[in-house]
Amino acid sequence: MQTILFIDSRNFISKISYILNPENSREKQINFAIYDFSGLLSKVLTGIKLDKKIFYLGKLELHKETEKKSNDLIEKQRLLKLHLEQRGFEVILAGRVRGHIENCPKGHEVLTFKEKGVDVRMAVDMITAACNKNLKAAIIGSSDSDLQPAVRELRNQKIERVYLGFESQPNKGLTATTNRTILIRNSELEEFIGK
Repeated sequence: MQTILFIDSRNFISKISYILNPENSREKQINFAIYDFSGLLSKVLTGIKLDKKIFYLGKLELHKETEKKSNDLIEKQRLLKLHLEQRGFEVILAGRVRGHIENCPKGHEVLTFKEKGVDVRMAVDMITAACNKNLKAAIIGSSDSDLQPAVRELRNQKIERVYLGFESQPNKGLTATTNRTILIRNSELEEFIGK
């Protein structure tokens, strides 16, 4: 039986970006391909022995209308994946990041990108591990409320559930459906930039 850390990277990284760079300033953008996730997680999960650490990334695809930007994002993701794997994380590419046109209130169209399917893969992996009797505790690094049904099923399977969130706007639903909540302080995030 294992204690496994499940991290929804888009959700997790978006939170870190927002907390450390709320104005979304170009000068303050964080390079997550060198961010010390291992150091951060070791600090906030002190006393918890992890048997496995999994990062879930949405598959990026080349979008014809934004070819240069798509290639830049694909390269950043490749570097992040390599960085994580070198530090002992398992990286699972799941779901997709798709571009679609949205109509804006002022009458023009904007190309936006949305990730779909990562939370579903995370939920399936958690439930599968529980049903296979491989899971003792699930540490859930996501503030996505869509995971609540899976977390409730883990409770039914008598699996320990830990919500790993952020002091800035923690998810109340996940706090309520887990045994324990660990919140990462804003000051802790700053310690591990570029180390």
